[in-house]
Amino acid sequence: MKTVKIYTDGACRGNPGLGGWGVLLVFKDQEKEICGGDVNTTNNKMELKAAIEGLKALTEPCLVELTTDSKYVMRGITEWIENWKKNNWKNANKKPVKNKELWIELYDLKSEHQINWNWVKGHAGHRENEIADQLANKGIDNL
Repeated sequence: MKTVKIYTDGACRGNPGLGGWGVLLVFKDQEKEICGGDVNTTNNKMELKAAIEGLKALTEPCLVELTTDSKYVMRGITEWIENWKKNNWKNANKKPVKNKELWIELYDLKSEHQINWNWVKGHAGHRENEIADQLANKGIDNL
């Protein structure tokens, strides 16, 4: 099974507002950059979309090291999602989970790969995270 590193970031100008997502995929010594955006979105949606699009870019099951600077994505997929599913997509406060459709899509993609989820502090000089951030902003600029 191939090992791929995926670095993701989302950005928003206004929240809600213009948003973008960026992904840096690394396989051996090759790097691939992808990005996109949406006109009326939130930062959290763009963080989720980045992880989703990064996984969708894979053409076969992989061992994935996925790094995000979003604690929302990190904790949602590793800690909260099983309870949300058990509780009919209600959070701990019995309110509907925000971005349910994106969480379901991410959960379904997750099952196709072996994923180690990693968190890194954003805007702290981490090379690959900085590239993902630049790509997220490019996603907004290209709208």
